[in-house]
Amino acid sequence: MPLSRRLVMAQGVVVAAMALSVVVVAALVAPPLFDLHMREAGHDKQPGVLDHAETAFRDAGVVGLGAGVIIAVLGAVVVSGLLTRGLGRHLDALVDGAERVGHGVYNQPVPAVGGSRELDAVTEAFNDMAERIAASEQARRRMLTDLAHEMRTPIASLRVTVEALEDGFVDLDEHTVSVFHDQLSRLTRLASDIKDVSAAEEGRLDLHRELVDLSEVLAASGRAFGPQYTDAGVVLDIDSGTASGRRALVRADRARVGQVVDNLLRNALQHTPSGGQVNASADIPADAGEWVRIVVKDTGIGIDAHDLAHLFERFYRADTSRPHDSQTGTGVGLSISRAIAVAHGGTLTAHSRGPGHGATFVLTLPAAAVGS
Repeated sequence: MPLSRRLVMAQGVVVAAMALSVVVVAALVAPPLFDLHMREAGHDKQPGVLDHAETAFRDAGVVGLGAGVIIAVLGAVVVSGLLTRGLGRHLDALVDGAERVGHGVYNQPVPAVGGSRELDAVTEAFNDMAERIAASEQARRRMLTDLAHEMRTPIASLRVTVEALEDGFVDLDEHTVSVFHDQLSRLTRLASDIKDVSAAEEGRLDLHRELVDLSEVLAASGRAFGPQYTDAGVVLDIDSGTASGRRALVRADRARVGQVVDNLLRNALQHTPSGGQVNASADIPADAGEWVRIVVKDTGIGIDAHDLAHLFERFYRADTSRPHDSQTGTGVGLSISRAIAVAHGGTLTAHSRGPGHGATFVLTLPAAAVGS
């Protein structure tokens, strides 16, 4: 039986029970009370008049009360029917929407009937949930497709090398071993990066927080990447001091923050041609004393406005060619970096005036007091 019909029946039973209670109480209380007033008025010496008056009162009460109860019950049933019919349509629409979502159809939102603010709010929340599920499903499919694409290259390289070894076209020398090592390392990094970004986005990233000076982290990353920048002919300018003279302190996981800085310097090197320059600095914004930041600015190929909106998505590639192809990573470095920043209560943003104008990445984290 539909829920709307059950609601109407339940409300009818409640109204009928109330009406019956009114009738029973009136039948038990009204006649004795009427008789008392008649006797106080002196009509007890006129038995015929008293009996006639009591009969008239009882008949009028039964007819009037009965008619009123019947009209009230019918009115309550009609009103309940109208209300529950609208509720039933709304609930049926939600049930149909849930079934569509269960079958993977996310592009048919449940229409808002407009009969109730609460039900409209439930409908809006349901449609928002369906949109989020659709977005998650699309991201999952895209991730699987991209993951398969990323794995295809190293696997194909390993297969070709193995076949060449089997056919005797190549020898198991230092170069061949290097190919195995490089491709296996790439697959290992890919698996590790996918694990890290999934854990970070799902709030499962294990952070070992301590008092960290971002200037020291930036200086360490600069020393590590110095030789690579030199080989690529790109100038790396590290400014690890702050203009205010204050220490850029945060309470964070030193290794994870270092991972973000490494990813930003690596990304800048990948997109800056020989002869270009990358400036990285630790800073305490004058207008935001509760925050500290690391700014990495390059003079590279820049980022198109459309690409900026998708830059932190897994495996998203804003360009098909890079100045330094040998530095190409797994395609999830920026996704991991933003997830780590968010896990620390901070942000990671990218800015560019377009192709040919370079790019600027800003890592912002909550500042920590010296004694914290």
